[in-house]
This record gives sequence, C-alpha cells and structure tokens, in this order.
Amino acid sequence: MATHHALRNSAPPARPASRTIHPVWVRVTHWLNALAAILMMLSGWRIYDASPIFPPFRFPPSITLGGWLGGALQWHFAAMWLLVFNGLLYLALNLASGRFSRKFLPVSPRAVLRDFIAALTGKLSHADLSIYNAVQKFAYLFVVCDLIVLVLSGLAIWKSVQFPLLRDLMGGYDNARIVHFCAMSLMAAFIVVHLAMVALVPRSLLAMLRGR
Repeated sequence: MATHHALRNSAPPARPASRTIHPVWVRVTHWLNALAAILMMLSGWRIYDASPIFPPFRFPPSITLGGWLGGALQWHFAAMWLLVFNGLLYLALNLASGRFSRKFLPVSPRAVLRDFIAALTGKLSHADLSIYNAVQKFAYLFVVCDLIVLVLSGLAIWKSVQFPLLRDLMGGYDNARIVHFCAMSLMAAFIVVHLAMVALVPRSLLAMLRGR
C-alpha cells in the first residue's frame, strides 16, 4: 500500500489542457476573408490594367487574375460577395461575443509607438499569443476600416448611378477609383507586413490553423 502511494506521488504531474487562442469561427472567417481579399486584389489589378488611373503604371499580367477584363470582373464580383457576407459575419460574431473589445481595445497612439519601437529593437514579447500588442491592435483595426473603404468605394464605382450620395461622398466617380486604388495599395502593404510578422513568429500561424 505504501509502495503504491509512493509511486503515485512520484508520477509526473498531468499536463494542463492546451488553451484555445482562436475559436473555430475566428479561424474559418479569417481564412475566408484572406482568400476573398487576395482574389479581389489580383483580379482588381487586371481590371485596373484595362483602364489605368496612372497610365505609366501597370501590373504585370503574370500576377493578375482573370486572363482578360471579363474574366477578371467575374472573379472580382464573386470574391466581393464572399468578402461582404463573411466580413459581416466576422464583425457580428466579434461584437456579439465581446471579442472585439477584449482583443482590439483599448489602443492609443502612445502605446502603438511604444510597441512599435520595441518591435524594431527586438524587445517586443510574443510569449502569449492570446494577447495582442498595441501594434497588432492598430493593424487589425486599420485593416477592418480599410476593407470597409474598399467595399464602399467599389460600390460607388460599380453602382455609381444607383448610389449617387456614396459616389459624391467619394468625390465623384474618378475620385472613387483613386480611393479604391489607394485602399487596395494599403491592403497589399498590410498583407506584406502581416506575412513578415508571421515569418518572425511562426507560432502565430499554427495558432490560426489549429486554434492553439
């Protein structure tokens, strides 16, 4: 009896269950949003080349999607519906669950600057992936706003006659195209920076794939 008790006490402690960082709905909507945004961006480059805002600048056909203007438009509109409905679902679930305020708020310019400097000097901790630093909070809030601008400016271009107030809010049809192009460029920059951060902290990719 004593031997059995001693063996039980000497046994290694049980490992605590892994904590879920990203629930299933976050991971699914995240990857669908990423897919839709990339498809829209690549097809949008082909649409841009058909009528460039800045004639000297064109995208190489090899990095565009659609093959021709008609094909690019089909890809663009298909991805648009995915982005809109999935994006609305993502926002609704974040707000309803309270995750939005827990993960992304509060954030201040001072905190963003502090964590940005810490990141540049290699002093920013990534020990707890469930807690976003101020730079991450700002980046994610920024990309949500940028996607909203992309959708609204795209709607002003696509349905210019049906939505005159939206078109006028963008400064007219031609300005709406410029707003759309600038928002797309910021989205591309975000993707590049986001991929760089994932390369620096590979555990963040695993967390978004398996939840922990």
